Amino acid sequence: MKIHTSLLLALGIAVAAPAWAGTPDCACAKSAAPAPGSADAKFVAIYTAEWKWRQQQFPGSDDDGTTAAVPDRLPRVDAKSQDARLAYWNDVLKKLAAIPVDKLSPANRINFEVYRPQIENLAADIRFRQYEMPFNADSQFWSDLGFMSGRHLRTVKDAENYIATLNDVPRWFDENTINMQAGLKRGFSVPKAVLPGRDVSISTYINIKDPTESDFFKPFKSLPATIPADEQAELQAQCAAAIRDKVIPAYAKLLKFFRDEYVPGARSTLAAEALPDGKAYYRQQIREFTTLDLDPDAIHAIGMKEVDRIQKEMDATMKATGFTGDMPAFLHFLRTDPQFYVKTPDELLMHASWIAKRVDAKLAQYFGLLPRGRFGIEPVPAAIAPFWTAGRGGPHTYWVNTYDLPSRPLYNLTALTLHESAPGHALQGELVEEMKDLPDFRKAYISAYGEGWALYCEQLGKEMGIYRTAYDDFGRESYDMWRAARLVIDTGVHHLGWTRAQAIKYLADHTALSQHEVETEVDRYISWPGQALSYKLGELKILELRQLAEKELGAKFDIRKFHDAVLETGSVPLPVLEDHIKAFVAGQKKAS
Repeated sequence: MKIHTSLLLALGIAVAAPAWAGTPDCACAKSAAPAPGSADAKFVAIYTAEWKWRQQQFPGSDDDGTTAAVPDRLPRVDAKSQDARLAYWNDVLKKLAAIPVDKLSPANRINFEVYRPQIENLAADIRFRQYEMPFNADSQFWSDLGFMSGRHLRTVKDAENYIATLNDVPRWFDENTINMQAGLKRGFSVPKAVLPGRDVSISTYINIKDPTESDFFKPFKSLPATIPADEQAELQAQCAAAIRDKVIPAYAKLLKFFRDEYVPGARSTLAAEALPDGKAYYRQQIREFTTLDLDPDAIHAIGMKEVDRIQKEMDATMKATGFTGDMPAFLHFLRTDPQFYVKTPDELLMHASWIAKRVDAKLAQYFGLLPRGRFGIEPVPAAIAPFWTAGRGGPHTYWVNTYDLPSRPLYNLTALTLHESAPGHALQGELVEEMKDLPDFRKAYISAYGEGWALYCEQLGKEMGIYRTAYDDFGRESYDMWRAARLVIDTGVHHLGWTRAQAIKYLADHTALSQHEVETEVDRYISWPGQALSYKLGELKILELRQLAEKELGAKFDIRKFHDAVLETGSVPLPVLEDHIKAFVAGQKKAS
């Protein structure tokens, strides 16, 4: 899952994170320059101009913390800027409607089927004024700024831009605050039920006496030797001043607003459908996060069917462990027996590293194309760890949550590592960074594809022989149940009127997640409607396509070629992925 989610929420964007792609000969790659006046030329002109404008609007929204230029400001998020963006994207949609899709080249037809819904979602987010709710129980715009601490500053200009961004924090916080006030007035807020304790993610940045001890100062502790010592000292002094005079006061002001205005004024309801124009809003969230036009009742039914299927697997695996009691007793045993828990953060990080290295040895047997890039393993930053998931991954880093170690069982760690590192998100991300031929807009993350792939990788780990014990396998099944339960809980809360207590009980009864994880996850689903649906629906589509390929190709099915075909599209809507794999199967049959 992409790290900087709430920054994008603040912008009114939910899809601007790195995507994952593959081989240069993919049919979705850039083709030769189109003929002047052709449908291809018109389409390319539209998306090229829009992407350039988008980068100007949202400096740093594609920042991977390593190679991208350091921005010198934060984006404008005020209502006037949002309205101007909506007008721009509505104009883009009008231009796209005039493109004769049947006249596009095969590569640009795929590009079109990715680009049009991307713009539709960007426009819809602003139309529903999503920017008035720029945080949720999982991710907050103020917390995501903390990831600036991982920035590597290579030049004086980088350092100056970083300082300029710090000095821009008060303006950015004020604009977000005004947006949140507007949301409160119309009943468009994060539910009050999930807000207790969230203020710690703000106060953490205030309780610092020495600005050089702030996370924001970390990049200035390792400036390159190419910058003279006296210049380094001056830059460090400017950074410390920005933290002391701008950043810390901005967080203090935000904390007061959060405690005195936002929490007391937040809505008492939970359902997305209880929001203004809520039914339409929830259906849009479903379309955006699943790339499918399914109604909530249909998704709820899919979830219930998956829950029943997985429960049978969990029952059988429980018996395989030798446990003689019933499932509630087994879950209690898993949540409380010391053998499943480590005593130090480093122990948990080392276990995750060992699992990742065992996976590394098997990758060549399951993938034809492997990336040159590598990822590291780090603990989740302390400011956000209490309310974050157990782990999160991308092309450069697999973050493992070492907060509250009694809630981080080892039997779940194998599935988590497969999902967040390789062959899940890290491998996806590394491949896309090495894929240079996709149009830039194709680097927008699509949740159903990305999370569906990562969940598929949890099951793939069983084929790869990564799960060593029946307990580890039960952890995999519990994680699968977790994603199936999301379909039930998300639609239950946002469509069927479930309470928070009802959702917590359902997740606790059906999975081996710790109580801490159960509660933080349910709060995430309550405050982030639709996002939780993408995992299982995406995985089911990939499994369906694999079954199709295996059936059609028989003995000639090559798992490595299939995986390469899934990854080479980059992040695409599920219908586009389906068409691509069907074409891959047809091509394999013809070649044989």
